[in-house]
Amino acid sequence: MNLYTIRERLKSLLKQQHLFCYYGLRGQNDSFEGKIIQIYPRIFLIETNNHVIKSFSYSDFATKLLRILR
Repeated sequence: MNLYTIRERLKSLLKQQHLFCYYGLRGQNDSFEGKIIQIYPRIFLIETNNHVIKSFSYSDFATKLLRILR
């Protein structure tokens, strides 16, 4: 999966409600619902239902540290 395909995939999901799961270091997993609100050249932003904004890199998505479950 290259940068272009990741960016296009995220653009197609922009402003839609999804369930995300982030597999962090040392078994710290985080599941949350939210929307992708902004896409930048190196990162993208997700606003959770609790109005918290989280940023992720495209490599988080490519290495499956961040997954979109639905």
